[in-house]
Amino acid sequence: MTSPEPSALPSVAPPALPAAVSASAHLNAAPAVAPGVSPADRQRAKNAAGGPIFPVTVPWAAVVVFVAIAFAGAWLVALPLWTSGEGLGHPLFGLIAPVMMFTPALATLVVVLWVRRPANTPRFLGLSPIRPAGRTWLFIALAFVGFTLLPFLAILLGHALGLLRVDLVGLSGVQAMLDAANDAAGASGAAVPLDPATLLLISLVSLPFLTAINSVAAFGEEIGWRGWLLPSLRPIGTAWALVLSGAIWGLWHAPLILLGYNYQRTDVVGLLSMVAFCVLTGFVIGWMRLRSASVWPAVVAHGAINTATSQFLLLVDADSLADPATLWGSVLGWPGWILLAVAIAVIMLTGQLRKQPAPGLTLAESRLG
Repeated sequence: MTSPEPSALPSVAPPALPAAVSASAHLNAAPAVAPGVSPADRQRAKNAAGGPIFPVTVPWAAVVVFVAIAFAGAWLVALPLWTSGEGLGHPLFGLIAPVMMFTPALATLVVVLWVRRPANTPRFLGLSPIRPAGRTWLFIALAFVGFTLLPFLAILLGHALGLLRVDLVGLSGVQAMLDAANDAAGASGAAVPLDPATLLLISLVSLPFLTAINSVAAFGEEIGWRGWLLPSLRPIGTAWALVLSGAIWGLWHAPLILLGYNYQRTDVVGLLSMVAFCVLTGFVIGWMRLRSASVWPAVVAHGAINTATSQFLLLVDADSLADPATLWGSVLGWPGWILLAVAIAVIMLTGQLRKQPAPGLTLAESRLG
């Protein structure tokens, strides 16, 4: 039985679709492209139809508002530390520091709602559902492993450079912490029934869980620094955007650093040291954010380094640990700066800054555009 000629087929109109379905289909449909057009041109047509995710020029007015809110918020939250005269010894310091970490999130909220609303806010901020899953989870794993090992490698390098002494045999640093805990609990008789090796093992096993907890507070910063600020500055050039966003991040710490936090200095040297650390760390974390098109690797990296820095300091010899200069032999000082500089050199020399998939696209798709 032969098929009828096309002209002989009856003309049947397609069934009408509900207005909502029709509109949705129209919005999600790919733009019409002539047959024979290359995949690159097809992707460019899709990008043009959806509009750019990141700005093509720096929204300086929005950047100024963002920085002003983040900085003013940080000083306002930290104000009790200054007015009380107790500084970092304030009984509410453990609450004030995490609350301060959410001031960049507040600045982001104000900017995206009332100053410059992105075409797609979740995708702009790197909050979209993880897509593609493999790429995002790979960078989340890289962030956790890399920034958990970084403080450990830094103290080993600090030991090699003679900036501190590591005690991996006697664990005198761990014992000193146990002694301090037992002294504090002496009045109640609630001594810690652990030996140094057991406590160290518990500390290492707890690293993933503590990182997950610290990542909640780290999110408050990262949604601002790497979620909003870094993509907004990207039109000045990726490398410059990474450096500038890192410098702003470092200066934002001033309310705590000028009280002696991290570097135990209350002068401009302590603040500039924090800026140097944040520029180097922010470069690597920012690269992860742009390379994965997701803010989540940056969040995990920030949480991991906040966790591991304190945990691995237990491996430092007790006498070195009591010396304030020891911090310069840790990830906060020269060893950390050297290792981060090496990582940045590798990123630059391998051309990684040019590999920045658009948010929500696979790496292969983004390369077509």
